[in-house]
Amino acid sequence: MFWDKVFTSFSNDIAIDLGTANTLVYRKGFGTVIDEPSVVAISNDSNKIIAIGSAAKDMLGKNPTEVRIIKPLKDGVIADFQVTELMLRNLILRAQKKRLLIKPRVLVCVPSGITEVEKRAVRDSALHAGAREVHLISEPVAAAIGADLPIHKPQGNLVMDIGGGTTEIAIISLSHIVVHNSIRVGGDKMDEAVVDFLRKKNNISVGIQTAERIKMQIGSAYPLENELKMEVRGRDIINGYPITIEVNSTEIRDALSESVEAMIDAVKRLFENTAPELAADIAERGLILTGGGANLKGLDKRIQETVDLPVHVFPESLTCVLRGCGLVLDNMDEYQEVLIKKIND
Repeated sequence: MFWDKVFTSFSNDIAIDLGTANTLVYRKGFGTVIDEPSVVAISNDSNKIIAIGSAAKDMLGKNPTEVRIIKPLKDGVIADFQVTELMLRNLILRAQKKRLLIKPRVLVCVPSGITEVEKRAVRDSALHAGAREVHLISEPVAAAIGADLPIHKPQGNLVMDIGGGTTEIAIISLSHIVVHNSIRVGGDKMDEAVVDFLRKKNNISVGIQTAERIKMQIGSAYPLENELKMEVRGRDIINGYPITIEVNSTEIRDALSESVEAMIDAVKRLFENTAPELAADIAERGLILTGGGANLKGLDKRIQETVDLPVHVFPESLTCVLRGCGLVLDNMDEYQEVLIKKIND
């Protein structure tokens, strides 16, 4: 106990929201110190990292054969163990103002449906990357804490965290997840849906980054008061030449409809296993939306209209999960109950 306190006082403890699309890092006493895309560029010749984060993402679709662009996380979990470890090592070193002899304690946020094998992969990656000890916390719990929900009380708190790879929905009471649903639909699936839609309807091939811009600028889940439009540049799939077309928000809403319906169905399925008393709490207090996907125009209205619940988008939805991780890291003794229990080897 004594040495734990000594280590904690001298180390730069950090929390990591390890996301499919973006990885955010919180440093104790300093707040958010890193917010980077979860993308790594590696040289095929030397097998060394060329770039990490925004610099690597800018290379997507523009890289020569000598450079591989890797997204090491898929559907919220590690898909490439080695590259994830390299990325984590880089982030842990960058998060510390200066290198200390004492390694940091690291808190990592993971999806609620994560398997034991995936938990071990996350833990081992962080340990190999330079962590002294590793703790895990479930994404919906971190999101609920970040959104200032009273999760320690005997009442239902419903949160829906929409990330790049997964959408996590959970009802939390007495510091624990009572019912949860995790679907592998998020921002990435929406981007892919836009790419497929434009290919089929307009015979134009666009990259994932262009699709993401379209989604963010004119994408919606509910009819807009003033529908939007924008010019899109890509490659004509018939003759191969560059072309420019105009798309509108009604078309993109159609493209995103399948992903939005999957999210709404996941909420409906959650209530099939929810106790009546918890359902009554939620009927009164509603659903909190967090994560980057929560910013899709009209998503709150679409969900509210379908499931007849009050729906609120947390103002800082992109950083809500990391905010929760930071609160847990700063008050580890108080939040012991919310941590995922010891991982079985």
